[in-house]
Amino acid sequence: MRTLLALLLAATAWGGAAAQTPLDLPPADARGDVLLRGGTVHTVTNGTIENADVLVRDGTIAAVGQGLDAPRGVRVVDVAGRHVTPGIIDAHSHIALSSVNEATNAVVAEVQMRDALDPADVGIYRALAGGVTTIHTMHGSANPVGGENETIKLRWGTLDPDGMLFDGAPRTIKFALGENPTRVHGRGRGVRPATRMGVEQVYREAFTDARAYAAAQAEAEQAGRALPPYNRRLETLAAILAGDVLVHSHSYRADEILMLMEVFRDFGIDRLTFQHGNEAFKVAPELAAFGAGASVFSDWGSYKFEVYYSTAYNAAVLVRNGVRTSVNSDDAGLIRYLYHEAAKTQRYGDLSDDEALALVTINPAWQLGIDDRVGSIEVGKDADLAVFAEHPLSVYTRVDMTFVDGVPRFDRARDGDDQRVFVDPGDEIAEVLLGGHTESCMRGVALEDLAP
Repeated sequence: MRTLLALLLAATAWGGAAAQTPLDLPPADARGDVLLRGGTVHTVTNGTIENADVLVRDGTIAAVGQGLDAPRGVRVVDVAGRHVTPGIIDAHSHIALSSVNEATNAVVAEVQMRDALDPADVGIYRALAGGVTTIHTMHGSANPVGGENETIKLRWGTLDPDGMLFDGAPRTIKFALGENPTRVHGRGRGVRPATRMGVEQVYREAFTDARAYAAAQAEAEQAGRALPPYNRRLETLAAILAGDVLVHSHSYRADEILMLMEVFRDFGIDRLTFQHGNEAFKVAPELAAFGAGASVFSDWGSYKFEVYYSTAYNAAVLVRNGVRTSVNSDDAGLIRYLYHEAAKTQRYGDLSDDEALALVTINPAWQLGIDDRVGSIEVGKDADLAVFAEHPLSVYTRVDMTFVDGVPRFDRARDGDDQRVFVDPGDEIAEVLLGGHTESCMRGVALEDLAP
């Protein structure tokens, strides 16, 4: 009976009549077919095409141009007068997680956010309502070396965490500089790092241990001896040294940004993205020379002392200096308005439309190592698309539809009153107060660890 009801609801969906619920949506492995007809298409990498069509077959962009025909059985969506963009990508998020911080050691490279994914988090649906299709959901910033992050697609409706994984995305890990790790470990527990110089030493010792571990493994294998005891923490650190895990580091101050690049040079690591990077504009040429990326806030600053020297021109300065830059949310609410955050760079820095849109599409895709799959509207790429009522950088715009793999995971015309997969009225709402400012990257850290 439930199956019949689902089929009836799905049938009425094509006419846009029935409100949509998560249980109506196709499974995570579904791939859609659709023709978006007659809109303004912002490819990001190849300019803007007026009165254009985007044809999607089996979840992949099959053609982009004018006057395309819809193959038999392919749904046609009239987007005349509207704008089509690549799905928005958030390079720094903490939604879709049931845990964020494993704050029990300065180095916790052995833990993985994949083990804490929550596909029923209503934040996923709200992000889709903002045109977001891919997020980098991250470990928090309590540790100099945090756990592995996870790049996921927002396939709302699935209850299988593995169904959200971005297949083939490179492994990434969270590092953290500055006050958060020193406050949690030094002031909170009386262990290293208590200072910024202690943070650097944690990195150098961890990489030195990992290098020795990898060398011992190679030597034992070559000699035909039993391998050293398996150590998940050192395995992950050794994978960073080998270039198999990309580092994304929480950062604020310019001096610490320079410090971590120097550590990476010493250990031969050449891929690095700085998250937040409020003072990155001060060292933009150095970041460009290293080849580092920067994923920054549009205009956040002064919420604690180490971000006092912030500027809304940060992203524009970085872009003009050749740094691959993105704008992120780090917030379950702001993630719905990343297109507004990108638009601020036109007021503070006069970036072009394509440069501004790149901050939330192709640039974060590059930082996550998935730019061959998403981030622009190109034939052969995944059909992760957002349909805007007006220009995506207009303060008056809104998202009408969001497609993931060609499947409409958000449709404003069918937006129901309550999109939560499960509602438990007995759930408690935890209040977290961090010196007057709530940081989502510090979720799960005991308040006693944050004592001044």
